[in-house]
Amino acid sequence: MSKLKFAILGCGRISYKHIEALVNNVEEAELVAVCDIVESKAVSRKEQYEKDIPNSNVKVYTDYKEMLKNENIDVVTIASESGYHAEHAKDCINAGTHVLIEKPMALSVQDADDIIALAKEKEKKVCVSHQNRFNPPIQKLRRAIEEGRFGRILNGTARILWTRDNNYYKQAPWRGTKELDGGTLMNQCIHNIDLLQWMMGSEVERVHAERSTFLRDIEMEDFGAILVRFKNGSIGIIEGSACVYPKNLEETLSIFGETGTVVIGGLAVNEIKTWQFADERDYDHEQNNTEIDNVYGQGHTPLYKDLIDAIHHNTEPLINGEEGKKAMEIILKAYDVSEVRK
Repeated sequence: MSKLKFAILGCGRISYKHIEALVNNVEEAELVAVCDIVESKAVSRKEQYEKDIPNSNVKVYTDYKEMLKNENIDVVTIASESGYHAEHAKDCINAGTHVLIEKPMALSVQDADDIIALAKEKEKKVCVSHQNRFNPPIQKLRRAIEEGRFGRILNGTARILWTRDNNYYKQAPWRGTKELDGGTLMNQCIHNIDLLQWMMGSEVERVHAERSTFLRDIEMEDFGAILVRFKNGSIGIIEGSACVYPKNLEETLSIFGETGTVVIGGLAVNEIKTWQFADERDYDHEQNNTEIDNVYGQGHTPLYKDLIDAIHHNTEPLINGEEGKKAMEIILKAYDVSEVRK
């Protein structure tokens, strides 16, 4: 099979991980173009890629519509500001490309549904970048859930105890705004919320929430708490903070059932802290912890591989549009039922 041709739209903070993933999938994918309205950012990503893949020819653009018109692209990775994801995704799909969309896939349910519907109409794939689903400890937990080892799942907890100071928000004025970003729940917490709802295995019945802007000079919340009742009766508890002193403390996912308890923590849900079941399986004793040096982890490489395989074999990626919408929808419900208090 020929290599899939990728382009990256948006070359900000997270984009280097997408470059790494393309480098690690070089046998099946190649980067042909990068685009950012700040040309120097696009040039930096071009240089990062070409350092690892010599003799490549990555084109630099500041206008993504020109890029779509001029280049032969199979997949566009959309890593622009969150509020532009829907517009950019629809433009790319209409131009004939598959899309890999950074979280959140959109900032409204209607926009997410429009992306999903358009992709089906145009027979294109949508993949949402919830890369932590590919963490080995998370994959191990998912296996235990699919095997029914928890019995009845009672409750789960997602804790995201990080810090983002005012300098972080000043670096990019769109951060923390209602129109282009959302608050800590939408930006920092959405990955773990995705994992929680994936493990609970049920649609949402109702949501309660409290939000405050305690310390950061932003429009939306720097701390949020969500209580979720799922239709299967289980309860999810979400705690998300950008105010932890003096640095990131933990990102932890805990699942409790009648015959099992699992806690996965570490910097980015990459370490099994507790693994207890009424039964015992051979894989219980496997070492699945991973070493990471950043909150993004190592999941982008298998995320890209999963999408590449889905395109080649005409299957659905693990985190397609319908899956990518679920965590975003929980957060939007929390926003609907709460107001930001100062």
